[in-house]
Amino acid sequence: MRYDPHTYRGSRRSVVMAPGGMVATSQPLAAQAGIEILKSGGNAIDAAIAVNAVLGVVEPMSCGIGGDLFAIVWEAESGELTGLNASGRAPYAATIDHYAGLGHDYVPGTGPLNWSVPGCVDGWSCLLDRFGTRSLEQVLEPAIAYAENGFPVSDIIARDWAGSTALLTPWPESVRVYLPGGKAPEPGAVFRNPDLAHSYRLLAEGGRDAFYEGEIAEAVVACSRDAGGLFSPEDLRDHATTWDDPVSVDYRGHTVWELPPSGQGIAALQMLNILEGYDLAETGCLSTETLHLQIEAKKLAYADRAVFYADPAFTDVPVEVLLSKDYADRQRARIDPRRAAVDVPAGDPVLQHGDTAYMTVVDEARNAVSFIQSIFRGFGSGIVPERTGFPIQNRGQLFSLDPTHRNALAPHKRPFHTIIPAMVTRDGKPWLTFGLMGGAMQPQGHVQVLCNMIDFGMDVQEAGDAPRFQHFGSAEPTGASMEAGGGRVNVEEGIEEAAFRRLAEMGHRISRSAHGYGGYQAIRIDPESGMLHGASEPRKDGCAIGY
Repeated sequence: MRYDPHTYRGSRRSVVMAPGGMVATSQPLAAQAGIEILKSGGNAIDAAIAVNAVLGVVEPMSCGIGGDLFAIVWEAESGELTGLNASGRAPYAATIDHYAGLGHDYVPGTGPLNWSVPGCVDGWSCLLDRFGTRSLEQVLEPAIAYAENGFPVSDIIARDWAGSTALLTPWPESVRVYLPGGKAPEPGAVFRNPDLAHSYRLLAEGGRDAFYEGEIAEAVVACSRDAGGLFSPEDLRDHATTWDDPVSVDYRGHTVWELPPSGQGIAALQMLNILEGYDLAETGCLSTETLHLQIEAKKLAYADRAVFYADPAFTDVPVEVLLSKDYADRQRARIDPRRAAVDVPAGDPVLQHGDTAYMTVVDEARNAVSFIQSIFRGFGSGIVPERTGFPIQNRGQLFSLDPTHRNALAPHKRPFHTIIPAMVTRDGKPWLTFGLMGGAMQPQGHVQVLCNMIDFGMDVQEAGDAPRFQHFGSAEPTGASMEAGGGRVNVEEGIEEAAFRRLAEMGHRISRSAHGYGGYQAIRIDPESGMLHGASEPRKDGCAIGY
């Protein structure tokens, strides 16, 4: 059974094809900024940072210099794949005892106690120093222009912006910057952010030190102090990015690469290892059988995610065993092909041996970067330090306050992280660079997109347009219980009623929902012609642009 794109009832875009360079991201102005960098002679890394900086202006609820970033880079000249973890750490003063003394069982969802140090700017600096051909001043020029002169707010971004009104309202500086006239801008309204333009100019002049030791750092620390947070100058001064080797599994002749923890990328790899034991091409795309197997594989991988994924500088994370084919065989044996699992504990790998914006760029030399950046929830913590023009992330909310948990809060520790870039190679060369935003949706979205392409023969655009499911599990790496009784499953329109009813009969707690399935962009490099095939799904405002 093959998926027929002509039966899909949602919108469908054509694949964007080009021989030179390409950018795919979630907002057209940002994509165009990257193309301009490429056409002026910059490379994929220069362009990705220009795209990210513009996204911080035009899609401020999703990303910005108050957040973290991760990247996978393919350097064409050396033929090497490199991973970057530019996520920040908890304040030195952040201890479980401190939170317990304030009466918290979990890191609060609002206020400054969920802050971790923003790693984005240091990540930009590291990428440009190692791979770039342009200065930070040069790649920030388009973003500064949009922040100073204004831009029209696009449709889906306007909807998400309005959805964060309640989060921003308690903070006067956040209201001043992001709710002009007391409300979120409407679609098409021209929005300006001169404070963010000023912050970008400081970075252009002073580099990463302007953020971690200069005027911006002083504003961030003062804001934390005034709001009851824990940041000190040392927290920002001591921040450091790490270069991490990507990890991979083979899936039907394709090598799929993700970054290791503190992120959740290996959950996608665990799911693929389990699913490789089934003939999904035979059971068919969006069939009851295929959806059931994908959901059950997700449950098993995410049960491990809730227990084992954490900062490897503080705890043992058994990545090698979790990604082994032997472990996948044992996990696969736990799946009942006729019944949804209700109780899904983590596996035993140790005893057998612990809102977001995405962009991808490929340049003419075929350097490729898969790049994802986030402030976590829409507008992060919702708090904008005075005269900086950007909100601080709430990524520290993903720490557990259970001292026995691998992801337990500790001073200068990285929290479990959800944002994951991905890349696929074939015969040792890049075949696909892609990502999919959306918190816990990301690994399960990666798997669904890859199955669509590899098992069901879809092109790079069809793979993102096809209907998706999202399973909500029984636990999170914070130690918090999320959904009892095996969790629940939301599915999009386009999954047939017969499959929907049969999944319910098999014990899945299933419902239909129009939102929450992430946002995907990708570039595929055709192995025969070398042409670039780009995609950006209609769940976001973005596009793929090539030349």
